[in-house]
Amino acid sequence: MARRNLDFVTALLIVGLLAGVAGLSTSLALRFVEHLTYHYSFGSLLSGVRGSSRFRRAVGPMVGGALAGLGWWMLRSRTDVRPLIQAIVDRDRIPLLPFGIDALLQVVLVGSGASLGREGAPRQFAAALADLGIGWLKRLPPRDREILLACAAGAGLGAVYAVPVGGALFSARIVLKTWHPRAVGAALVTSSVAVAIGSAATHDKPTLAWPTAASSPLLAAHALALAPLTLVVGLGFNRLMALASNPMRSWVLVPAIAAAGLLIGICSQWWPELPGNGKSILTVSLTSGMTLTAAAVILVLKPALTALFLRAGAAGGMLTPSLATGAATGSVFVLTVNTLAGADIHVPAISLAGAAGVLAVTQRAPLWAAVFVWELAAPPLWLLAVFLAAAAGSHGLRVLTERHRVIAAAA
Repeated sequence: MARRNLDFVTALLIVGLLAGVAGLSTSLALRFVEHLTYHYSFGSLLSGVRGSSRFRRAVGPMVGGALAGLGWWMLRSRTDVRPLIQAIVDRDRIPLLPFGIDALLQVVLVGSGASLGREGAPRQFAAALADLGIGWLKRLPPRDREILLACAAGAGLGAVYAVPVGGALFSARIVLKTWHPRAVGAALVTSSVAVAIGSAATHDKPTLAWPTAASSPLLAAHALALAPLTLVVGLGFNRLMALASNPMRSWVLVPAIAAAGLLIGICSQWWPELPGNGKSILTVSLTSGMTLTAAAVILVLKPALTALFLRAGAAGGMLTPSLATGAATGSVFVLTVNTLAGADIHVPAISLAGAAGVLAVTQRAPLWAAVFVWELAAPPLWLLAVFLAAAAGSHGLRVLTERHRVIAAAA
């Protein structure tokens, strides 16, 4: 038992270090692709898109899509890249070369402006590196290996967004679906180590800049009132992505993803927040720089464009697109109430509450959704209660709806 625990602790440190390297390398690669696509040197992707020429806005995502499509055509004609969580749960091997190449292609596509999440790449790369790095520990039981690879995936997520607790909860609750102390403790250790290494790119700062906000207990009530809307949007988002999923293998990948890139490039002429994983939408939501009309348009276009890329055969993360869709949902809600009722509800707080509510529905994990959203912006601690109310409200409504359907079907 002592030898097994020593091997497990050793593996934990290896996994944390490798996940940090994976997160750091994919973050730097993504920035390089973004800067190359939109030809800017400093600032965020949003500022880069706004400052680029109309031609580059349209053609950049198209070229990136064509290159990624060509890479996936060549990769998928030779091997299968299974969904990462399924591979971990089934305790399959996670070979570095195919999973690493797939992760690199995701970076190229998202960096060039595709409406997909960037978190898929570091999760895959971290798990593949971890599988290779702990391979020499032959005495690791299969369950310990499963925990370690799940920790790698969550730590990779934590490293790119500087969310150590969110990364750990992703490993325990989303991948392993457990509260077992061994799994939770391992996830916290690996995620913390990975975030420390990833701080070379994140500078140990929150992903989003939080504006000042006055404390108000009414924000929790408004977040609960938002729950029915985030439930509908979250269920619709999941349904749309499931219908759009299309991991095709033929050469059609190349023109299809390129066409999707061209379309998002054209849309960015009017809505520069659309390219990328969704951080630009979250940023504008927090600065209250979104009008009601723009929020409504983005609420429709963001999931539609994400589904279009999936339908074209692309691969990428779904967390940040669903977050951005949720933020647009919250913005539509709060801007409508403020306009019609003449109220002055804090827009950033309700926008992020919408993000937490939709994420809780899409991932079936309300606590993780609330903590993840809170860590992204690091607002005052009391706002975690607002995000918890939004996430728990939408998730609770989902549970009640599903129970009603089961009872109705049995009657």
